[in-house]
Amino acid sequence: MHAFKAKKTLIAFTRVWVPLVLCSLAHAQDYPSKPIKFVVPFASGSGSDQAARTYAQTITQLYKIPVIVEPKPGGNGFIAVQSVAKAAPDGYTVLYTTNTTHAANEHLYKNLPYDPVKDFAPVALVSIGHMSLVVNVNSKYKTVEDLVAEARKRPGELNFGSGSSSSKVASEMLKQLAKVDIKSIPYKSNPMSITDLMGGQIDFMFTDAATGVPQIQSNKLRALAVSGQKRLASLPAVPTMEEAGIKGYDMSYWNAVYLPAGTPSGVVNKLNEMLLKASTSSAVQNYLSFTSGEAALSTPEGLAQFQASESARWGKVIRQAGIEPE
Repeated sequence: MHAFKAKKTLIAFTRVWVPLVLCSLAHAQDYPSKPIKFVVPFASGSGSDQAARTYAQTITQLYKIPVIVEPKPGGNGFIAVQSVAKAAPDGYTVLYTTNTTHAANEHLYKNLPYDPVKDFAPVALVSIGHMSLVVNVNSKYKTVEDLVAEARKRPGELNFGSGSSSSKVASEMLKQLAKVDIKSIPYKSNPMSITDLMGGQIDFMFTDAATGVPQIQSNKLRALAVSGQKRLASLPAVPTMEEAGIKGYDMSYWNAVYLPAGTPSGVVNKLNEMLLKASTSSAVQNYLSFTSGEAALSTPEGLAQFQASESARWGKVIRQAGIEPE
């Protein structure tokens, strides 16, 4: 009796499963058949926005389907992320985001209005990059040592800007390792923070290479150090934080692509394939070279595993930096 029931249940499950697979394949065969929208949680001109536009233009050229980029800054990325989580799971509303929304925020905020795992279907890890610590080109700080010495001399008086969790945590890590007291000034996105830095309203910030390198190379900002364990190819004369005297310092950020939870696997895999093809184009390769980014395209499963490990890493970094969840 029990064996018969088990067999009957298996047959019933198979009858449901086969149409679902066929449905997913049908979606994938038709996809994409209309314009795709890339939603970015940061402002126009941010590193994520620039990267998303480079991929969007390349995919448009390769597949003859318009790909539109829509920046939705603010709310610590909440606005953009929630809009994608609530969108139709058909592959046409895409989240082009960073570790800010999918690894750091869950450790920075007590009441996150979205679930970075359950609300999304991972598509692909796209790239990994590093930041640079920058000051106004006319600043009296010529080195990290100068900045730290001044912070020790005037505790609580210096400030830093940040337009992303990566930028904020990078500065908090400096505070923790150098044992200094510096005030945090939050912004909706890094380009807004850079504007105030150039205007003299804030003392320093950490910014992604895509946003910072053009300002550094045009002599509008001065780079004191870079956040990774090796120098950036685009800024070969700028030391690492470790070389600048902040022992144990290492901070990176990453870009990744997600779809709303429930998107058919066939569509997820097709978008992954499109991103992989785009990543080999000269436009994307040139962009990564200019920003000293590293291409890191993964499978959907690879991104899920990477996100889990990064969430654990960012949680540890945030706790060690003494940042209390808001």
